[in-house]
Formats: sequence, C-alpha cells, structure tokens
Amino acid sequence: MRAHANSFDFIISTIPQAHDLNPYVALLKRDRTLVVVGALEKKTSDLVAAQLIHQRKSVAGSLIGGMAETQEVVDFCAKHGITADTEVIAAQKVNEAYDRVVKKDVRYRFVIDVSSLKT
Repeated sequence: MRAHANSFDFIISTIPQAHDLNPYVALLKRDRTLVVVGALEKKTSDLVAAQLIHQRKSVAGSLIGGMAETQEVVDFCAKHGITADTEVIAAQKVNEAYDRVVKKDVRYRFVIDVSSLKT
C-alpha cells in the first residue's frame, strides 16, 4: 500500500462490510475521490481528517443507478479491461456456496451458472 500512496485518480469501494477507509484514502492523489457503493451494514472506522483536509481528498457515496448508468459503467469497464474476480458455480452447489460464505471461505464473488439449471 505504501508503494502506491498518492497515486490513484479514483477508487470505488464495493465492500459491503464495515472496514477502514483510511488506507484507501491514502492511495488517492490530491483532489481525488473514493466512492463507496457497497451498502455498509455498520459504521466504518473514523476517517483521519488531516488526510482529507491537507490534500483535498473526498469520500462520497452512491447508489446503483438505473439501466443507462449501469450500461455506462459496464462499457467503461470493458473499454479499460476492468473485471471482477468471480467463482462460477452450478446452481446445484448453492447450498455449499452458502456454507462457504458462513465459514468465510470465499475469495471471490459467487456467480451461479444458470445453464446448470437445465440439468
């Protein structure tokens, strides 16, 4: 993280659990923004005001947009090679996937292969 301090133009956080935003704010360049889109269940840690004030960094929030906004994001990601790390599972494995979530044994987001519903 130190090697990348003050080097990012924009950060989008999709993490839905409470987490410390300060390390991510430290990655932003001057006058840049961290946007939180993960619906946080609990309060996150307090932000260090000095990071925000001295370098005019911002933390903002946003809800998911409509179809047009969602398509714009998908197009942007395609253009810039931004992808998500996922683990594709058959629909028949959904209970196993749930058990793994409870055990915190998940590294990526699960994606259910709907073609597996045919079998």
